[in-house]
Amino acid sequence: MTAEAPPIPHPALHQRVADSLVRQGLMRHLQARLLRVAPGEVELWLPYSDKVTQQQDGFHGGAIGALADIAGGYAGLTVAPEGMEVVTVEYKINFLGNDRGGGLRAVGRVVKPGKRLIVTSAEITHVAGDGRASACALMQQTLMAVPKAY
Repeated sequence: MTAEAPPIPHPALHQRVADSLVRQGLMRHLQARLLRVAPGEVELWLPYSDKVTQQQDGFHGGAIGALADIAGGYAGLTVAPEGMEVVTVEYKINFLGNDRGGGLRAVGRVVKPGKRLIVTSAEITHVAGDGRASACALMQQTLMAVPKAY
């Protein structure tokens, strides 16, 4: 007997985000994974590796910022109309810690949906190898809905 994977609660939204994430060259390169999708919320995981570090072996701010941007962006995509994508207009990020090992969990949430502009936030948490979690970064973002280009 084999264990079956649990059902995905929002399969259409999950597929929409997953289809877009596989087209993200940077996220593929950094080995980011989609963990969860719900209306207005997306959770991603970024494992620690030499691809995401700075000179002191901690997670690089650019990798943290990119992960936050993607998590917030995909949260926004879950509320964007069909046939539309989202692009980042701006974001502001606060770095709260810089750790090594383990990985980063990013949770993006829609703060205010709109027809053209969508405001989101993302919380980035460092999860150590032993499971201890600590705040890593907070981001606020504005997205713009645009027609799909493909």
